[in-house]
Amino acid sequence: MPLAVGPAISQMRGVMQIALTLVGPNTDLVTAALGEINPGLAALGARVKASRHLGPGATDLLLEGGEVGALRRWAAETLGDRPIDLCIQPWEGRRKGLLIADMDSTIIGCECLDELADFAGVKDQVSAITERAMRGELDFDAALRERVAMLRGLSIDALQAAYDERVRLNPGARTLVRTMAHHGARCMLVSGGFTFFTERVAAAAGFHGHRSNTLITQGDKLTGAVADPILGRQAKLDALLGETAALNLDPARNMALGDGANDLAMIEAAGLGLAYRAKPIVAAQADAKLDHTDLTAALYFQGYRVEEFVED
Repeated sequence: MPLAVGPAISQMRGVMQIALTLVGPNTDLVTAALGEINPGLAALGARVKASRHLGPGATDLLLEGGEVGALRRWAAETLGDRPIDLCIQPWEGRRKGLLIADMDSTIIGCECLDELADFAGVKDQVSAITERAMRGELDFDAALRERVAMLRGLSIDALQAAYDERVRLNPGARTLVRTMAHHGARCMLVSGGFTFFTERVAAAAGFHGHRSNTLITQGDKLTGAVADPILGRQAKLDALLGETAALNLDPARNMALGDGANDLAMIEAAGLGLAYRAKPIVAAQADAKLDHTDLTAALYFQGYRVEEFVED
């Protein structure tokens, strides 16, 4: 069934239009899951108006009627433990004009501070604090200062070594950022980590800009201190709101992506808040989770077809 995507569908009067997107490892698995989901939609006041194949293992449904929250809960229960990521959201405004993304363990596959701590010989101690902070068990600012203090005396050469040897973009990160930028969205990397890394990761992935914290140095050594003010949970939220206002963008058309407790405020405030391999406190509040698929799922969630992806 062909699926038009213009104003005629998104602005149909009287009945809410909802997008239901499934992304999994292959089309057969997703098709089978839809076979279980479709029969139960009517009981929730929704019907399938149209559907389309977006890419390998990615399918999009346009629903008429129903309520987003109820549909999310029911569909997640129906999927159970299948390795499929699900997004249910209002149809209108689903293609976003702003991406605010966390860096560590989201756009890249490591925690840069933990990797620096490895060079300083204190990774176990620092990683334990990082884990608790990302779960929301510790004050972020205090936890950051405590961990950075353990790096006192570390040569600044370790920063480049950590970047070269440990930092890698997560699968789909470059495609996500470059595709959204190509189609007119502003993409910002906002991290509780450090400018040495965010400027390099932002360039590698194709972000328009970056914000993060600054390590204080003296000569060729780290002092064990970080410059004020610390960029944490509130600063990430402020970045989302500030960039949205600067673009004169409907808040429904912004997207936030992260994994830890310091990402929670921006994820809750975003038009679409996505949790990537996230801590439980974040996953529970996000609009959708990326637990199984790579970051290109965030493009499918916006209705992009694979043919529209920018790979280079």
